[in-house]
Amino acid sequence: MSQVPTFSEENLEKLAFHYKEILRGLGENPEREGLLKTPIRVAKAMDFLTHGYRQDPKTILESALFHEDYKQIVVVKDIEIYSLCEHHLLPFFGKAHIGYIPNGTIVGLSKIPRVVECYARRLQLQERLTSQIKDCLQDVLNPLGVAVVIEAQHLCMSMRGIQKQNSVTTTSEFTGAFLKNENTRQEFMHLIGADLH
Repeated sequence: MSQVPTFSEENLEKLAFHYKEILRGLGENPEREGLLKTPIRVAKAMDFLTHGYRQDPKTILESALFHEDYKQIVVVKDIEIYSLCEHHLLPFFGKAHIGYIPNGTIVGLSKIPRVVECYARRLQLQERLTSQIKDCLQDVLNPLGVAVVIEAQHLCMSMRGIQKQNSVTTTSEFTGAFLKNENTRQEFMHLIGADLH
């Protein structure tokens, strides 16, 4: 696994200071034993959960491009996603299914989940996350088409608000052949739904 870029110690200390104040604002005593190290722990957790801001997804893709005359659908499915909703800073999690049709260039397969991770590890909206992944693949690979489907559960809907624990949100984005050709799109949807293992 590649190294995750981290905040500076100074930045972590600033975040920890503010989390300490948040604990006070909640009516807690940040000096009690159980909470004494909580502010720095939360700062480090947020550092990890938002490390995507300190990565360039296009550079990730560009690091493993290969010329290949393959013109069928390439699918990487069931990519786990963990992100934070920017509206409530609560997690949403699920799976991304990515497909593309090469146009003379393929990418190392591990780079697609890395791009998903890069965008997911930011404050996000599922709709934006779907579009960003699609745009990145389209811009760097210039393929004949890109397909992105994300299915996720949002804790802002499960733990608060409407409190519907089993609801799943699905978003999709298509370009090129996936957008223009119904058969191509249906083939992708079949592949991501099929249990081919």
